[in-house]
Amino acid sequence: MRRFHYFPGDGLSTAELSAACLDGHLMPVGEGYIPADVPETSWMRARSLAPLLGADLAATLRTAAWVHGAIDAPPARLEVQRRVARRGKVVPSRRMAYRDVRIPLADLDLFGDVAVSSVARTIADLAREAPDDPALSALVAEYPVAVHAAVTWLDTHSHRPGIRAARALLREAA
Repeated sequence: MRRFHYFPGDGLSTAELSAACLDGHLMPVGEGYIPADVPETSWMRARSLAPLLGADLAATLRTAAWVHGAIDAPPARLEVQRRVARRGKVVPSRRMAYRDVRIPLADLDLFGDVAVSSVARTIADLAREAPDDPALSALVAEYPVAVHAAVTWLDTHSHRPGIRAARALLREAA
């Protein structure tokens, strides 16, 4: 079976992987590298985050927007949230913005064992927290059907901050 993801320290050093990029054999994606002739799909993007997310975290907000293909590059600081019931020890990092609030399985898309907030949940969260973010506009344009699901999610979670403004924004977009 052909291997699709290469991570520094997993058989090859960062220098060796970078040299393979310069030679045109690999290209960087997320936290790793993939063969240059493999398309960069949502699955490939999500799997590239596996070393950081593990089984306990899920990609959310702009990081999820990148995985779903709405933006071209991952954010400089990955936005992640706890996906398991138990609270774990997450080492503070400049590379990750961590939220210790559990995101339910119903709001996740799974790419193998890597969890990413669903398109509808990502749209709802971005509408609440970053209504002017270009990632939100791109998601709405790319996934217009998910806007209705995002409004439904907002309707059923009305106790969260920013719901009214987000609901109005998404209804206008729909």
